[in-house]
Amino acid sequence: MFSVGETSSKSVLQQKGIAWFIPMEWLFWVPFLSPLLGHSPWEVISISRQRHISKIHLEKGCHKGDTVEGVHDLKEYLKKFGYLNYDGSNNNHADDDSFDEFLESAVKTYQTNYHLKATGSLDAETVNKMSIPRCGVADIINGTTSMRSGKTKHHKHSSASLHTVSHYSFFPGSPRWPDSKTHLTYAFHSVSDSNILSPICARAFGMWSSASHFTFEEIEDFNAADITIGSHSMDHGDGNPFDGPGGTLAHAYAPTNGRFHYDADEEWATDLTAGSYDLYTVALHEIGHLLGLRHSSVEGAIMWPSIPSGVRKELHGDDVQGIRALYNL
Repeated sequence: MFSVGETSSKSVLQQKGIAWFIPMEWLFWVPFLSPLLGHSPWEVISISRQRHISKIHLEKGCHKGDTVEGVHDLKEYLKKFGYLNYDGSNNNHADDDSFDEFLESAVKTYQTNYHLKATGSLDAETVNKMSIPRCGVADIINGTTSMRSGKTKHHKHSSASLHTVSHYSFFPGSPRWPDSKTHLTYAFHSVSDSNILSPICARAFGMWSSASHFTFEEIEDFNAADITIGSHSMDHGDGNPFDGPGGTLAHAYAPTNGRFHYDADEEWATDLTAGSYDLYTVALHEIGHLLGLRHSSVEGAIMWPSIPSGVRKELHGDDVQGIRALYNL
């Protein structure tokens, strides 16, 4: 169940031993990457919690041709977010620590998406970017990236000819709620979830309502709700298990599935607290996915994949343009 600390600076989301950022969205922290550069994970991400990490002894990063303990973990990270796919023709090094040409290409694409110098080598800047907590929806689905490409949009509401470059994106096939379904209901998994999350999610839904044609209403009937929200731990039956403290923060499905889950084992806060994740910011991001938005390449947008601790964000113009474009508003 949820437990609230004595003050808002304490963890407000803790749930143990129950079944709980595709298209599915997760938030993912990556502690194993920092040893590739000879730093402790705590130096890179400033989170004082202990987790198992691969022991990789390399001080200057790594690149194609290297064989370094822990490179396989890097491959798993990039596979999870759609950058790396070892099929039948290129699987010789899928399960080892060899930095091959496929990994180099994947790292280079990642660097391009995140506005880094696209060298294909794992350097400190790339590791630092990967170490920031992020939403777990893949950046690349079925070979299509959700980032990088700006889209020039003409805005009809202006009397002048106004063109802006947008960087929002949609899921493959642009799934969305039916035109007749503009009033969406939501419910919480448990009373303890509701006690903590109800005011937070109401505010987040209100922000999306102001940017779109949707209205939202909390109801008690979990089974009848269009959107269901809860906190869960570890394997919770949806095929995308959480992994305890320091891993996945939250995930949500694209329309019209409606599921949104927080990881109950993380450090959560209702205010800006160093080392804790803001419940409201995560809700705002995941609701964007529930409505059909994928990730944006605008770092200031709520749909930017990374969500650091101790940070609160609001909707950005790119988010608003995205939801309005998806629903032709």
